[in-house]
Amino acid sequence: MTAELVRGQNHTLPQTRLEIRVSAGTPVVAGATLGDERGTVRGIEWIAHPGSPQLPGLEVSQQAAADHRLAVDLEALPAGAHRVTVLLALPVGVGGPVRFGAVPAPFVAVTGLDGTEIATFTLTDLDAESAVSALELYRRQDAWKVRAVGQGYAGGLAEMLADQGVRDPAVLAGSIQEAVTRGLARSVAPPPPRTPEGDRVRQATGSADHRPTAPAPEPPEPLTDPATTTQPHTTQPHTAPGPAAGGASAAGPSTGGPINYAHPRRQHAAPPSPPPAAPPAQPGQPAQPVAGDATGWSMDERLYNQVWGMFEDLARAVAAYRSAVDFAESRMDQELDRALSDPRNRIGGAGDRAREAARAKRDELASRAREALDRDLVQLAAEAAVVEPALPAAYAGWGNPVWHAHRIPMEIPMALRIGDLHLPERTDLRIPLLVRLPLERGMWVDSGRTASEAAALMDTDRLRRLAMETAVAHAARLLAVYPPGEFAVHVIDPAGSAAGPLAPLVESGVLAGPPAAGPGGVASVLAHLTRRVDLVQMAVRARAADSLPPDLDTGEQLLVVNDFPHGFDDRAVTQLRYLADEGPAVGVHLLMVADREEASAYGPVLDPLWRSLLRITPVADSHLADPWVGHAWTYEPLTIPPGSRVLEQVLAAVAAARRAAGR
Repeated sequence: MTAELVRGQNHTLPQTRLEIRVSAGTPVVAGATLGDERGTVRGIEWIAHPGSPQLPGLEVSQQAAADHRLAVDLEALPAGAHRVTVLLALPVGVGGPVRFGAVPAPFVAVTGLDGTEIATFTLTDLDAESAVSALELYRRQDAWKVRAVGQGYAGGLAEMLADQGVRDPAVLAGSIQEAVTRGLARSVAPPPPRTPEGDRVRQATGSADHRPTAPAPEPPEPLTDPATTTQPHTTQPHTAPGPAAGGASAAGPSTGGPINYAHPRRQHAAPPSPPPAAPPAQPGQPAQPVAGDATGWSMDERLYNQVWGMFEDLARAVAAYRSAVDFAESRMDQELDRALSDPRNRIGGAGDRAREAARAKRDELASRAREALDRDLVQLAAEAAVVEPALPAAYAGWGNPVWHAHRIPMEIPMALRIGDLHLPERTDLRIPLLVRLPLERGMWVDSGRTASEAAALMDTDRLRRLAMETAVAHAARLLAVYPPGEFAVHVIDPAGSAAGPLAPLVESGVLAGPPAAGPGGVASVLAHLTRRVDLVQMAVRARAADSLPPDLDTGEQLLVVNDFPHGFDDRAVTQLRYLADEGPAVGVHLLMVADREEASAYGPVLDPLWRSLLRITPVADSHLADPWVGHAWTYEPLTIPPGSRVLEQVLAAVAAARRAAGR
């Protein structure tokens, strides 16, 4: 039975020798790229196009044509190739159409060598785009799958190649179009005529069991918040504007338009470390999940990549489900409009029967989509059940027993867990939110009551205390995962209002100095850290690290600010903005507890400050967006189990390790 895919949906491939047939109704250029575990194209030798049509296990057409057949042998691909992305582009300079919105919707089919269709996909809703990533074939736990992508690019072939990390994409795109213009080589035989069934509306039964492991050096971040973040200049897909990696809508993905399936940029090659073998699956059952089954040099790196893979799987599975439900609703509305356009059907039994039939079709499609989603959720829940107990302390929640046996490491881990994320389709399936270390941006714990419904229902003083306790817990985690003496924490508490939450840090003796109070204390700490940033920047530029003053602490620094902007004058605000912008690059990080409304008197002057920080909350709040489809995820802060002394134990271990190291 042929699987009719919608964007984001995937399907298991029963064989590895395949044909990919393209029917576009107008001449198009067909090509393909190979990607490693992270989707990275390692070089032009991994790109098949009309000027270089053959790679091991892959052959594409040598000219533009309305119909194409691409030959794929997945077992014969080069070592390290885990993904094949099929690309389509309109030829330029030949007087033909310049955008896909002016031509029939391309139809792509994955078939066996005997012509039997395995999966099909119609690339609808294209407009100004002149190039599109149509399909991707990818390896998942020793099995190959196909996913419908449909990612369009108004910038054409060069923009599409750049999005896959190809160097000098404009040069390569020009050479491809030149080869097409010269009309190199042979014609490609068209596929058999499509049957009427091939043109029918494609139904959606969402599934997203794809795992391109997250890039270890530069992972995509779901760290966007519409309240603080503006949309950066990124590759724009063909979909309508919506939440994406640069600016998420707090209301979540729009139900009135298609979903943005933009892939994050993947710039780095994967290490060759093989994942651990999974236990054999029972016949007819999915493969059993294994902790650390992603790629990586170490177990920590494999777990890190696996967590990001689970994150993407859940995002895409829910996106496919929501897209399928939207499609079902839209189809029902269209059928009702057609049935009731005749005045004779608006009353009586004919109209009632039309309504019942349309609703029945809607319910059937939605039910099939939910069944597919539930299968994916069950598999992800099983994976989470084996991954969570295997996480190292830096990735684990406070309730994980690994913290009770934690020893201060001799090198920093790849990442730190700062909370959990979940979606309303299954709130008990939590994805750890990991941020890379050293921190690439500061954090802002929002203590405002207008930030979310949960915050609005809480007493102001209680919310502020929770916000400061959250900041203290994050500072303690950072201290615990850095080697002794390589991480220092400074605290600014102008009014001394955070004495209670700060007690664990103060009493353990792990702070660089007493919490700074009053305008004088604020100015002193800011001047000290500003000087450090200036000196390190000058040393880096001059390549003269040996010239740094002997009293300068070159370890990472964290500044915890409570109750901003109380106690800050204009000079102090300027210095804080400077630290937020320039500090992370030279090891000075900001962790700020603040209510944005209390700083509203500064107006737009502080907007860059809020945008530069990752906003987190002391209570559950739906404000972070993933980089793949832009869902609004509910962020859950990490909490210490009631009655637990784990925070005090961890800080005592930090203090003991420092004493042992003579720091």
